Amino acid sequence: MKKHILTAYCAAGLLTACCLAACSSGASDPDQSGAPEQINTAAPQDASKEADAPNAETSNAPDNSLEKVTVILDYVANTNHTGMYVALKNGYYAEQGLDVQIIEPTEGATATLVAVGKGDFGVSYQEDVTIALASEDPLPIKAVAAIIQHNTSGFAACADKGISSPADFEGRTYAGWGGPGEEAVLKAVMAQSGADFSRLNLVISDGSGFEALRDKVDIMWFYEAWDNVKCTLNDFPIHYMPVRDLDERLDYYTPVIIAGNQVLKNRPDMVKKFLSATARGYEYAVSHPEESAAILQEYAPDYPLEMLIMSQEYLADKYIDDAPAWGEMKDEVWDRYTEFMAEYGVIGQPIPAADCYTNEFLP
Repeated sequence: MKKHILTAYCAAGLLTACCLAACSSGASDPDQSGAPEQINTAAPQDASKEADAPNAETSNAPDNSLEKVTVILDYVANTNHTGMYVALKNGYYAEQGLDVQIIEPTEGATATLVAVGKGDFGVSYQEDVTIALASEDPLPIKAVAAIIQHNTSGFAACADKGISSPADFEGRTYAGWGGPGEEAVLKAVMAQSGADFSRLNLVISDGSGFEALRDKVDIMWFYEAWDNVKCTLNDFPIHYMPVRDLDERLDYYTPVIIAGNQVLKNRPDMVKKFLSATARGYEYAVSHPEESAAILQEYAPDYPLEMLIMSQEYLADKYIDDAPAWGEMKDEVWDRYTEFMAEYGVIGQPIPAADCYTNEFLP
């Protein structure tokens, strides 16, 4: 789900120029092209009635004593973001003295908006962070928490088309978002299976989702917690190929929470408070998936509750998984994927993991 509408990074200078133009009309209400209207992130009226949150906020009235914090999502609200909405609804941010606003991004510009100070935090991906930092004009950002510990995405094809591995991609049509990292992954997994990448037809997705697999295209990049759930609910059988099983280097962090370097330098206590409350929100989502799905639906009412519950139950053991605690990241994961991107020409050369992320602000 992370990139259904996201564009890949161009040169950082061009991105910054685009961002500043977008921000001139008011970054607090970015326009999400083709997405639902801006989600209202004010605490619901019944927040104080949350059974498992006795300390939840009891009023919607603004509290000027709270420190204002802005979070820019990567896409419309979904179950990748549940922990933040739980922290908002259950009053965990307020308990830390924070007034958190969660907003949707200008298309594909979250990292740039965070880099120029239009948001304190953002939701991004290891791939995009690395590309942004490896560019000629690096963006001043750093990842501060992994939302999910392992890559939960992969390639999907209609079950009756006989596509069970990248070896079957030759002569087929793949629909994606057109990013440089995407093409590198396709080249790698096809080469490793003995297939010829030049014989794969690449097109940009028209946004029709899994329905396109019926008769428009053959292969798409799916996200288990979202696309696969939709297929299940619609009785649409697929063959799914997790990328982490195709190449261990592709088991990278996606998504991650990022922050601007100036925020990390000048407001370290706020960063720690935000991540402490956020971690608590995701821990709640791990142990209360159904309740968390219901909370998310309050902020994203366009999604059926059944779908959100199925997605939430899938992610419940993925947020922390085998990590010591929610959010923690490892050098080896960053290094493996950075070297992969360098090998396939997505970036000029590998950059140190320490330049890309930090665990120091996690609780």
